[in-house]
Amino acid sequence: MARSVIVTGGFGVLGSAVAAAFAAQGDKVARIDFAPSAKEPLVGALDIGGVDLTNEAATRTAIDKVAAAHGGIDVLVNIAGGFIWETLEGGSLASWAKMQAMNLTTAATITQLSLPALKASAAGRVISIGAGGAVKAGMGMGAYAASKSGVHRLTEALAEELAGTGVTVNAILPSIIDTPTNRADMPDADFSTWVQPKAIADVILFLASDAARAVTGALVPVTKGG
Repeated sequence: MARSVIVTGGFGVLGSAVAAAFAAQGDKVARIDFAPSAKEPLVGALDIGGVDLTNEAATRTAIDKVAAAHGGIDVLVNIAGGFIWETLEGGSLASWAKMQAMNLTTAATITQLSLPALKASAAGRVISIGAGGAVKAGMGMGAYAASKSGVHRLTEALAEELAGTGVTVNAILPSIIDTPTNRADMPDADFSTWVQPKAIADVILFLASDAARAVTGALVPVTKGG
């Protein structure tokens, strides 16, 4: 039976790969993004652009649209977010608030508002994108790592909160993801060691599957390139 899947940040490189993977196995996919429209269409997907996921009203409107079109919500994949490399001494304190909003508040907002639908599902799933770089932060990674560490803690706390339900809550902790933006930012790096978006999508599909029904509260490193 086709499930109703929401992918936030669904217009980006990773979001597009994840949404396409769910669609390929026959699921009903909704892509929600801050960008007004997707660069590439996904056949059959419900695309909702221009959504500020830190805004409760806008997020609720998007969720209601998905639930009405697809008959509820079974899987929520939190990919929306951003990255800043900035030292504390040479950077802006506003960057800390920006990273918190983009990476943690977005996930917390849509997850909270989706909980009634997810709990009504036969097998609700919440899967978020954390970061390997939030386990131990390097120079310039403080604001980003702090926000992604918040995603890790949100995952653990919510998994325990929902332990008595049919909903599982997990997070993926990738190393550097092979995207055009990252290649442009780090042109001298060895791209072969970077994680492919499709590989991350495969892990997300597993965590969303019935085979992973007993896995919850897990922070799953995804670090192998090639």
